[in-house]
Amino acid sequence: MAHMVDCVKLGRRLPGLEKPPMPGEFGKRIYDNISQQAWDMWQEQSRLIINHYGLNLGDPDSRQVLRQQMEEFLFGEDARMPEGWVPEGQGGKGGGAPASKGGAPAAAPRKK
Repeated sequence: MAHMVDCVKLGRRLPGLEKPPMPGEFGKRIYDNISQQAWDMWQEQSRLIINHYGLNLGDPDSRQVLRQQMEEFLFGEDARMPEGWVPEGQGGKGGGAPASKGGAPAAAPRKK
């Protein structure tokens, strides 16, 4: 039986991750509160952020920026998808999130 969670990002009960995506409290928080579907959305968003800001994941400052973006995307004040949101290709007219609700990368601090 799949691990089920009340996904804070998508606002419904969905299958969760098979295991925490990272060690520590933050990984457990994601495991307990984020669905596999929302995690897959983050994976896509993280690639956009890495490419947009030219982040080097070997650099601790870049990893910190990405972690802050992850926390904002998954748990931030505006993180929850709008009422009635349906993933693209899963019914509805067009589906997908409006750009203002998790569609575009939030501003990240510039490196000096």
